[in-house]
Amino acid sequence: MTGGRDLLGYGDQRPDPNWPADARLALSFVINVEEGAELSVSLGDERNEAVYEVVEEVTGAPDPCKDSHFDYGTRAGYWRIMELFDRYDMPATMNCCARALELSPWLGPDARARGHEISCHSYRWERHAGMDEVHEKSVIDRAVSAIRDSAGVRPVGWHTRSAPSPNTRRLLVEEGGFLYDSDHYNDDLPFILPVGDRPHVVLPYAFDTNDMRFQRQGGFTHADDFARYCIDAIDWLWEEAGRRGPSMMSIGLHLRIIGRPARIAGLEMVMAHIRKRGQIWVTRRDAIAHHWRSLNGLPEWRGVD
Repeated sequence: MTGGRDLLGYGDQRPDPNWPADARLALSFVINVEEGAELSVSLGDERNEAVYEVVEEVTGAPDPCKDSHFDYGTRAGYWRIMELFDRYDMPATMNCCARALELSPWLGPDARARGHEISCHSYRWERHAGMDEVHEKSVIDRAVSAIRDSAGVRPVGWHTRSAPSPNTRRLLVEEGGFLYDSDHYNDDLPFILPVGDRPHVVLPYAFDTNDMRFQRQGGFTHADDFARYCIDAIDWLWEEAGRRGPSMMSIGLHLRIIGRPARIAGLEMVMAHIRKRGQIWVTRRDAIAHHWRSLNGLPEWRGVD
């Protein structure tokens, strides 16, 4: 450990994850639901969100341009993405900001009916770095309550936008209902961290195999830019499984980004390749976390209701 960071991880002694059906790769699609949870003066927030596709920040006044860019995600993108997941019969984890579900109360029940996991992406779409502990605890509690009310289920997974605070993971464990979090980007396999006296599952996430790279010269322009990058990662990990053992991969999606008609074909290319490849366990993140606990000899996880 260096400065609290583990720079070695599993090293050259990676554990065999023993994925179901002898899969060479566990792959989770994470669909981020943020529409209406972004900072917006029109919703009473202190300022407007600055991170989106139009590179212009409006200060001191509502920004209908930015608002409507986010609104596209629920009005059009969601349905296009869900049609594709239904067609390929693949489950996903819906990484939901609680306020987004409050403003679109139909979305959580619809996603659940399609077999997708409802995970938590905080209450608003904001970083937790710099939050004081009392405020952050109230944000976590409010997010859990709001998702339970709007989606009909409490979330068992958590992912902070950008940086968490030094207290985030401890507060999640103390809350008692979180099976895992995804606030690390440091590995191709899950791992267990002791938090106080409790073992906690961490499922690393990824910003490279992620449609966010369509924004602000992130490297993706055409649909097949996204597809080629994700497929290259899939193929490398699939082949590497024969030498170093199976691993895990995350693909991050956003309703307002991959849901655009010029980009959605890239997602279909990835899904078609997964189906053709075979021996890939496409699953929800809660399923991976449960599997990882069992693999490590931990008792069946039972969180608070």
